[in-house]
Amino acid sequence: MQPTSPYADSMAQAVPPKNTKSIVKPYALTHGTLEVHNLKETRKFFEEFLGMEVIRHAPPGMMFRCGMKFHVVCLEVGDRVQPLSLSNHWGVDVASKEEVDEAWRKAHELKDVYKIGKILPIAQQHGVYSFYFEDLNQSWWEIEFYDGFLHDDFFEFGDRYSMDDTPLTHK
Repeated sequence: MQPTSPYADSMAQAVPPKNTKSIVKPYALTHGTLEVHNLKETRKFFEEFLGMEVIRHAPPGMMFRCGMKFHVVCLEVGDRVQPLSLSNHWGVDVASKEEVDEAWRKAHELKDVYKIGKILPIAQQHGVYSFYFEDLNQSWWEIEFYDGFLHDDFFEFGDRYSMDDTPLTHK
């Protein structure tokens, strides 16, 4: 009898990648990592402000996620945290423009409680209604509302531009 992989159920449910010519044959993107100053303060921010599910899995780290199998591993590195730029941000989708407005108001109101840094104005940009803010670990977050489509629509539609920036037409 063949031993069963602990990931067999996940693999059976995964959508096979469309790139069958790659070297690596992945069935899922499972995690990323994030450096944090302090696990305890970061956990409070993730759970109380962002509404993430958080678990402590090891002495130097914890994980968070939001409704998916993908999770982020947080590693406590203290003052060695490298600040990220706005371009390197995490996106959190909410259900309405009103929820974006409320999150923006709460970010200002609770800035000192959660050690939130810069908070940018709400804007309608790149197809979303959103705002960006810097957290206690110098990571950036975008709280956003997409009106009328889901993230999978990007992949279902396919490339809109070639790698030389030429617009592509679709039928």
